[in-house]
Amino acid sequence: MENEVKTPEVKNFIHAFVEEDLAKGGRCEGQKVHTRFPPEPNGYLHIGHCKALCIDFGTAEKYGGICNLRMDDTNPTKEDVEYVDAIQEDIRWLGFSWDDRFYYASEYFDKMYECAVQLIRDGKAYVCELSPDQMREMRGDLTHPAVSPYRDRPIEESLALFERMKNGEFEDGAMTLRAKIDLASGNFNMRDPAIYRIKHMHHHRTGDKWCIYPMYDFAHPIEDALECITHSLCSLEFEDHRPLYNWVVENCDLPSKPRQIEFARLGIDHTVMSKRKLRQLVETGSVSGWDDPRMPTICGLRRRGYTPASLRNFCDRIGVAKNANTVEYAFLEHCLREDLNEHAQRVMAVLDPVKLIVTNYPEGQSETFEVENNPLDPAQGTHGVSFSRELWIERGDFMEEKQGKFFRLYPGNEVRLKGAYVVKCTGCEKDANGSVTAVLCEYDPNSRGGDPADGRKIKSTLHWVDANTALDAEIRLYDNLFSDPAPDAAEDFMTCLNPDSLQVLQGCKVEPFLADTKPQDRFQFMRTGYFCTDSKDSTPEHLVFNRAVSLKDSYKPAP
Repeated sequence: MENEVKTPEVKNFIHAFVEEDLAKGGRCEGQKVHTRFPPEPNGYLHIGHCKALCIDFGTAEKYGGICNLRMDDTNPTKEDVEYVDAIQEDIRWLGFSWDDRFYYASEYFDKMYECAVQLIRDGKAYVCELSPDQMREMRGDLTHPAVSPYRDRPIEESLALFERMKNGEFEDGAMTLRAKIDLASGNFNMRDPAIYRIKHMHHHRTGDKWCIYPMYDFAHPIEDALECITHSLCSLEFEDHRPLYNWVVENCDLPSKPRQIEFARLGIDHTVMSKRKLRQLVETGSVSGWDDPRMPTICGLRRRGYTPASLRNFCDRIGVAKNANTVEYAFLEHCLREDLNEHAQRVMAVLDPVKLIVTNYPEGQSETFEVENNPLDPAQGTHGVSFSRELWIERGDFMEEKQGKFFRLYPGNEVRLKGAYVVKCTGCEKDANGSVTAVLCEYDPNSRGGDPADGRKIKSTLHWVDANTALDAEIRLYDNLFSDPAPDAAEDFMTCLNPDSLQVLQGCKVEPFLADTKPQDRFQFMRTGYFCTDSKDSTPEHLVFNRAVSLKDSYKPAP
């Protein structure tokens, strides 16, 4: 099955930390490794999340542990059940399983509130009335500590105000609850960070029960500890937040003490990974939706024709690094091409058709040839293709006058029609404007299967389809969504959009059995590229195929 993907044996610095913790005398001696994947349900997963999934689920699998799936729904601003469902679908498609370990951060809101109240009682948190702008102004710098005129507010007063915050008596932004840590800390995340804010907004699960919501840096360590996570694996931007993560774990009454370990996020050239930017592409109509095949989202890559094995192989091969780096998009394509070359069925499709008339072939006659489905895997068998007097070939496979090293059809030259006969070009027909409407040829009856009886060498083999049985199809050719390799570095990333990222071809000709294909069925169109049946627009009456990747591999590994 497509989602049965095995994680290869790979070791990295995260595994070294885990093994240190599991060793005799280590902090996790005798425990089962327990990780989690905590997406925020405010958008669709992208290829960067795939890397995190491979790390979270893969690490647990490597050490015989378990991994939770948790929706980090602490911010109701853009969260939606649509994203919750899509996230689960994407993860299952990639081949990961969480069994019954599916959670929502909102399940812990009551416990988070209790922890906040206890911090106030312990003199480790206080209600602050500074506005966000005032808080930034009083944050200080490397030589001056932050300032808060409410830091010494009496405990009972903060408790009463926090209760009133919970009861909805204040407007958004009027107050925050701040942890009392160190206003002079060199790590600004520790300068009495806000841990609760007022937000009068309906939550997709808790409704209107809450009008105060915990900040991520406060909620996340509590979620991890309540689920008894042993290793909280997250991206590098949380490295400076780790002291705050540890502070929350140490100062709240929690059942476990997880360890946070950071790794570098995935960067790929010619694309953007920010959910905000991806949402902007969708909302401005620059793409057709989150599943547009040009998007780096998992659903977009799936619709384009990527396989779970190719994405997981890509993530495993780029490794786990401590420093940020950018990977070539060509390497992602290389991983897909490797997978499809091994598994995809070969078929014939003509994208820019012109009629080929075999003038010496009997009119009204036809025959069937067997063509291998995959020359790399004989077990995939063969399928039949019909042949008659009139065929379709690529317009670019004919020239009236040979130029350069052109070995395809031109008057007097012979080529092999894949699996059928050798034919010799005898000329062409044109319309009143001088455009070629048909190429003329004669076939060698003694070359059935493509091998001349006299053993003469034929330099070119062309793909073709029978004009009597071929079906029309729409073919969509995709290229990089951005022409600039670093759109994130531009002042406005939208100005870097590639106007040629999508080319739609109508009237293409394909083998008739493709009418029965299912969404996401993948094929190699001979001499053209790897394609898949579009999952949204393709029907038996109107076939649509997306080019997943070209045949030519532009990726060149570093020496």
